[in-house]
Amino acid sequence: MSLNNKVVIITGASSGIGKACAGEFARQGANIVLAARQYVTLCEIAQAIEKEFRVRALAVQCDVAHEDDCDHLIKQAIATFGRIDILVNNAGISMRALFKDLDLVVIRNLMDVNFWGSVYCTKFALPELLKNRGSVVGVSSLAGYYGLPGRTGYSASKFALKGFLEALRIESLQTGLHVMVASPGFTSSNIRKAALNKRGASQGESSMDEGKMMTPEEVAGIIVNGVINRKRNLVMTSQGKLSVFLNKVVPAVLDKLVFKHFKGEKDPLI
Repeated sequence: MSLNNKVVIITGASSGIGKACAGEFARQGANIVLAARQYVTLCEIAQAIEKEFRVRALAVQCDVAHEDDCDHLIKQAIATFGRIDILVNNAGISMRALFKDLDLVVIRNLMDVNFWGSVYCTKFALPELLKNRGSVVGVSSLAGYYGLPGRTGYSASKFALKGFLEALRIESLQTGLHVMVASPGFTSSNIRKAALNKRGASQGESSMDEGKMMTPEEVAGIIVNGVINRKRNLVMTSQGKLSVFLNKVVPAVLDKLVFKHFKGEKDPLI
């Protein structure tokens, strides 16, 4: 599959994996629609992409937690480019708090962005994606395969996203629609600094060693290659693949390993 002149919408495109995906898709010749809340930042990224890769890039201010914003995003993409070929549902927020301590608004916020944002964008883009036998991508997580302590809302949202996309894939089996669930390992990005604490405020500092994580550029390269080759599911690290396997065959053992890993965090919650 060639990406030349394809139109790609990427949510959460102002930083991290979304920004890196925008650059990688543009490198392959695709035109880019960047969506996020930070409009000025998006415009700067769009200008840089057009200058470096000689493709077209459109910035659209969008909070995916709001259905009307998602509808506007899709309409803007169609009005500008006349088509949509690929939707990358990347926008997401995380959290760090034990369930017994947190305000329930934290889980509502995570579900609104991580799950409902993907549902809204996919719903409005689906007619174009079906017409063009395009791709819908959900950027999930290993937290979509097994629950992570201190991340109950995040894990729930990623399980929901994975289930939604897998059901959509089967519904669309004879339409030519490509549905891919991408699950990076821990990635060095702003998501942990912006992660919500038990009161729903940004924690401001990562609790993990960011230097040992995947880079957004590594993740973006794998996602773009997965779209080109129309992959179903991407589990991106050997540790992640091992964890998914252990969860199938010896889940109790994985529980203990995950507990031990998160107990080793800076300022551990457990």
